[in-house]
Amino acid sequence: MALKLPRTIRLDPSDTFVYLRAAEPGEWAVTGTFLFFGTDPDTLAGKERQAFRAGFLGIGSFGWSTLAVVTEASAEERVTAVEHLAEQLVAHCGAPDLETARPAAEEEIAFAQSLCSHPPNTLLALHRAGERTGIRESFRTLHQKVSRLDMATAFRIIEVDEEDGPVEEFDIRALGGKHQ
Repeated sequence: MALKLPRTIRLDPSDTFVYLRAAEPGEWAVTGTFLFFGTDPDTLAGKERQAFRAGFLGIGSFGWSTLAVVTEASAEERVTAVEHLAEQLVAHCGAPDLETARPAAEEEIAFAQSLCSHPPNTLLALHRAGERTGIRESFRTLHQKVSRLDMATAFRIIEVDEEDGPVEEFDIRALGGKHQ
């Protein structure tokens, strides 16, 4: 069985607005719940609250991503992810040294890996809630619906040069398909 880990993904620019720091697309990701231990979720507001409620933590930026994608990884990439997370735990979380941080990083990566029992390219979403007994996490997977109009899209993102002005495209077949 192939080794799989979650990576951050950005399907639209919303993460850059809803989080104080958005993860870069393609970073290895962990849930990041450890950053909220000892915090009363009821005291969180705004962007911190959004990170608590729905964010995966990108290891490279220590920024947040609403979604992660199941991705195949090599053993070397896993080792590098553990090491990089250990470095971040020293830099941002008060771990005294790498030797102390590595077991915690290994545990976080192992948990993230356990979320990836799905086929590659499966999207993962997370929801956290504060409860009397601690923080509860729930996860869901998001799959593309297959339909007879798979190739048709109602909206398409295209690059536009500013001097050309806005361009709009839509697929009339997709719109008409709902009424047949």
